Amino acid sequence: MFPILTLKPDREKSVLNFHPWIFTGAVKHLASEAVHGDLIAVQTHQKKLLGYGFYDAHSQIVCRMVEISPQPIAPQASYWAEKLKQAYQIRQNFVTSPATTAYRLLHAEGDFLSGVIIDIYGKVAVMQLLIKGTQKIAPDLIAGLQALGFEHIYLKNKEITQRLEGIEQSSGWLTAPFEAPLQVLENGLKFEIEVEKGQKTGFFIDQRDNRQLLKQYAEGKKILNTFSYTGGFSVYALAGQAREVVSVDISKDAIAMCEKNIALNFGENAPHQAIAEDCFDFLKNTQPDEFDIIILDPPAFAKNKRAVANASRGYMSLNELGIRRVKKGGLVFTFSCSGNIDRDLFRKIVFTASAESGRKVRILHQLTQPADHPINIYHPEGEYLKGLVLQVE
Repeated sequence: MFPILTLKPDREKSVLNFHPWIFTGAVKHLASEAVHGDLIAVQTHQKKLLGYGFYDAHSQIVCRMVEISPQPIAPQASYWAEKLKQAYQIRQNFVTSPATTAYRLLHAEGDFLSGVIIDIYGKVAVMQLLIKGTQKIAPDLIAGLQALGFEHIYLKNKEITQRLEGIEQSSGWLTAPFEAPLQVLENGLKFEIEVEKGQKTGFFIDQRDNRQLLKQYAEGKKILNTFSYTGGFSVYALAGQAREVVSVDISKDAIAMCEKNIALNFGENAPHQAIAEDCFDFLKNTQPDEFDIIILDPPAFAKNKRAVANASRGYMSLNELGIRRVKKGGLVFTFSCSGNIDRDLFRKIVFTASAESGRKVRILHQLTQPADHPINIYHPEGEYLKGLVLQVE
């Protein structure tokens, strides 16, 4: 028997339209026995079952649905394992291959399991729990991953998420640790992954397709990769026969890993320079017309809705610098991974930056996240990665 959340009259429409979030303003009554993180049943004010979700006592999103159906469920271990199995089978059809061993297995709402992200690096699965409720099903998720053949499972929870959600589990290996340096392939290119110390789950898997696009433009070009992290775009640029690549990141550790990934693929004498410096400062000191292609792939500037105004100014400043500095006829690959900056706002930001630069700019490509980061069509908030390829006259 589940604690029951009852909606106010006429507030069930979003759930019937398969949107997985229920906000506090829609709630008529919540059973007193409901505890933060519980799996609860959601019903209309007429007591018709709508489905089930995780109760969040600390958020305006009071319930995140994992099953929208009028049919009762028995959420035993096999129920969660089946969700993993379905996601895994989909990836086998269009993502994984001998040439690509790093991919996202589970993308939260995009795979109809709110609050869980799982990335795969060979035989290693890295799991992030985003809400309290998923901590309670973590043992079932671990069993499901092991059934799929993943021998090494690492839990990587953000400290701020643990604090806000009340998640007790800290980051660490949940099964036998992977001892050797972890290397994966992406489109045949080699990358070393730091799951314990690296950003996100260790690698920016979501830029796979966009890196491949850069490779197509790279031949003979001098390319600047700002916010380069461990050098994903830089490796692809060199694989595309770039004349020279410069990677810039403020983190010395990231730059060291970037150099390691370049050496893994091209040896010690690749035409590559790695610089640990603030990317804004580097761009300001860059001579106009030095680079044929500039990549602007910063971290999320807008961590929440309150930060959107300041983040927008940051994105506009960065894009204006990039557009001003690129060679005539050159390209700017520009991105935002801030979920709170939607696609239309990002386009307006880039428009303003282009206008301020005083240069003619056209859009060649509109970019997004790859197929292993699916977007639930009823949950547009899941479309977090936005990108444009600009040609600048």
